[in-house]
Parts: sequence; structure tokens; C-alpha cells
Amino acid sequence: MALLSFGGHDFLALGEGALFWLERRALILADLHLEKASWYARGGQMLPPYDSLATLDRLEALIARHDARELWMLGDSFHDPDGPERLPVEVAERLRGLVERVAWTWITGNHDDGSGGALGGDVLREAAVDGIMLRHQADPTDIRPELSGHYHPKWRVGGRGRMISRRCFVQGETRMILPAFGALAGGLHAHAPVIRALAGPVACALIPVQGRLLRFPIGVA
Repeated sequence: MALLSFGGHDFLALGEGALFWLERRALILADLHLEKASWYARGGQMLPPYDSLATLDRLEALIARHDARELWMLGDSFHDPDGPERLPVEVAERLRGLVERVAWTWITGNHDDGSGGALGGDVLREAAVDGIMLRHQADPTDIRPELSGHYHPKWRVGGRGRMISRRCFVQGETRMILPAFGALAGGLHAHAPVIRALAGPVACALIPVQGRLLRFPIGVA
């Protein structure tokens, strides 16, 4: 994890792909895509059915490690609106227990439509929190500081046969795009034109490593 400032507030950028808002003791995550494997299974493409459990294990550990009091999910918490109904019973019970322990808010995404609300917590389309907008997909017309997800940014280096990919945060002057937190979520290269256009000319890909942030300039599309 590594300290960073954004929108006049201090956060920890966590290697797991989440932010911890120090003042509010709030974890902020995006794109868990829970029950993605079971969604594919319905169409005949079989994947190991443990993605929700693996993602929940990581989330539970973060809440405990940082003694989080709030949790903000920036959309696509489930891979589809029916995802909560397909959760294994033991996973659903653990998730409900976490929702009851902290002030939990589900921001609606294009995949899940806020369906996580069936497990408790609040459901919002977007939220303004201490001067920072929290939403699923970045709004290019909004000049306020903004945290969002949706694009699953990753940083890739290397060439043929030697490519290394790491989830990353993308920070611009007034906008930060979080990586996907889910175990089965894919990723879009931070150099993709849509990410570069949203992030602006001073944007960087950020990767927390051993207490510091590695910064890789992105530039504009």
C-alpha cells in the first residue's frame, strides 16, 4: 500500500486494487463481478466456480486489516442482476455478515443494476462524499473530483512471450479510475484511447509496490 492525495483527501492505494480513505476509514472498490463463473456456466462455458469465494476472502481480509467503517462499491459488484441469487449459501451468508458490520453502499453499474442491495446496505446511482463524486463510469462532463471504475485498467509491459500485466489505478488531474477487484475480472490496457481521453494529459498509471507508488505517464489519446 502507498499514500496518495486526491481531491483534497488522503488515501492508501492498496495492492489488492482498492482505496482506503483514511479520514473516513472507508474502503472503495470497483468491479467485483461476483458470480461471473456461474454466469458463463449458464451458457455452457465452464469455469472454476470459486470466483466469488476468492474475491470475498480478499475483501474480508481488507476490512479486518484496516478496521474499515464504510464500504463503497463502485458498480458491477455482480456480473449480472441475478448474481446474488446464484451465490453459494455460505458465501451469501458471509457477505450479508460483512454488509451488516459496516456502512455499506452499492453504486449501480451497467452489469449489476445495484442488485447487491438484496443483501442489505444502501443502493445509489452515484454519491457526492466530502467533495468527491463516486460513480461507476466516469462522467467526462463533470469537473468535480471523481472516483470511478468500469474500465478495469491494467498496466502491461514487455513484448512477445514476455508480457507482464498488473492491475493499476489511473489518476488524472480531477479523475481517478480504479482497477477491477474481482478474481475473474479482466482488464483494459491503461493506454487504451478511452482511458487516456478520460484521464487527461497529466494522467499516470499507479501501481502500489512495497510502500510506494510506481508512476507511469499515460498521456492523451
